[in-house]
Amino acid sequence: MNITYVTGNYGKYLGVKKIFSQNELSLSFFECDLDEPNINDIDVISKAKVISAYKLLNKPCFVIDSGFYIEDYPLKPNYPGAFVKRSGISNNIDELLKTMENVDNRKCKFVDCLTFYDGKNFYTFHGLSEGSLSYTKRGRATNSALSNLWYVFIPNNCTKTLAEMSEEERVNRCDNHTSATLEFVNWYKNVYLKKDKVLCKSIIDKCSLK
Repeated sequence: MNITYVTGNYGKYLGVKKIFSQNELSLSFFECDLDEPNINDIDVISKAKVISAYKLLNKPCFVIDSGFYIEDYPLKPNYPGAFVKRSGISNNIDELLKTMENVDNRKCKFVDCLTFYDGKNFYTFHGLSEGSLSYTKRGRATNSALSNLWYVFIPNNCTKTLAEMSEEERVNRCDNHTSATLEFVNWYKNVYLKKDKVLCKSIIDKCSLK
């Protein structure tokens, strides 16, 4: 079965496609910026967007939404959460650093939510990466960057921001991070596809008995 990743971010697609290719799975890409409900909950947003995506394509597809949570953001704990894009924070890193310059607790985290819809059922997977906010913008531009927040996010047990790391360093970092995409791929390959194969074999067997 071929499934489609729906996103308006081509860089995100390339990263996801690489994981699919490493697992010998095919993946299609449909470029589209889907509307989001105005609610600070990535699970609700992800489900709403994948419903919209399925209506456009009429075939199995998935979306990935991310939240960025700054524990002690002034007057707004855990801001911006699911409002990363709408808040404009990722497009104005200098302003973010200025707002946070006198904040000692710089704990923050990325939370990813991948929702797959096959037309009958929804399947949701999560990823988590915890760390801290740097005091300055550090690193270089890269096509694999998923967000400008990479310039200021230092994963736990690391000294570099994501933007300072090589691809190998990012993949192999020791911060106990999890990936919604990897969780999905492992499930899709080892559970979902095998279930379909068993169903097809059952249908074939029944037909041959007639």
